[in-house]
Amino acid sequence: MSQTLDAPAAGLDVAPARPAPRLQLAAGIAAGPLFLAAGLAQGLTRDGFDFTRNALSQLSLGSLGWIQVSVFLLTGLLVIGGAIAIRRTLGDGPGGTWAPRLLGVLGASFLLAGVFPADPGAGFPAGAPEGRVVSLSAHGTVHMLSGTVGYLALCAACLVFARHFAIRRQRGWALVCRLVPVGVLAGFAGSSVTVMAFTAGAGLGLLWLTAVSARLLTAAPTTQR
Repeated sequence: MSQTLDAPAAGLDVAPARPAPRLQLAAGIAAGPLFLAAGLAQGLTRDGFDFTRNALSQLSLGSLGWIQVSVFLLTGLLVIGGAIAIRRTLGDGPGGTWAPRLLGVLGASFLLAGVFPADPGAGFPAGAPEGRVVSLSAHGTVHMLSGTVGYLALCAACLVFARHFAIRRQRGWALVCRLVPVGVLAGFAGSSVTVMAFTAGAGLGLLWLTAVSARLLTAAPTTQR
């Protein structure tokens, strides 16, 4: 499998048009783990939060909500920084135009989600109705729509990268990039049954971004900054 993932196609130039600084590619690697680790730590320590009932977005609510708001904003900036690095890494090659644009949309969606918090519900924060959220406020609507658009953009970026890796005959990576959108969308569809399905789908997308950014970091030359 490692040979399938790592060996470039014969005669193909995998060098980027412009080398990307490692710091920017590292931003794309760090975005997902930062968001998920921060969510896990808060979910385990915030009173009333239940992973089986509450979405990580709801951690933006309550007296400590500023922590998750900061996490949203930082994650968005890291994703955008990673997208810029991917643009420089791929240059004018396959995926070099649309992959970073789509990931930029994902990054912007995190910024919007930080500015416009989710609605309270399912018992969180303290004093919120015990039932699931059935009607959305204006800020809750923006939060939901931004997340939806952002993750649809991520799914589209997966398919762009699938073509990028397929052209280079890195079939393992190409296959993974085709399967990840299926997992993300299945998780979102399953959120009607349990919020944990949504969390798993969103987490899968972020971990995919980490894996692809790491793959490009190991393959690309760097600039001295």
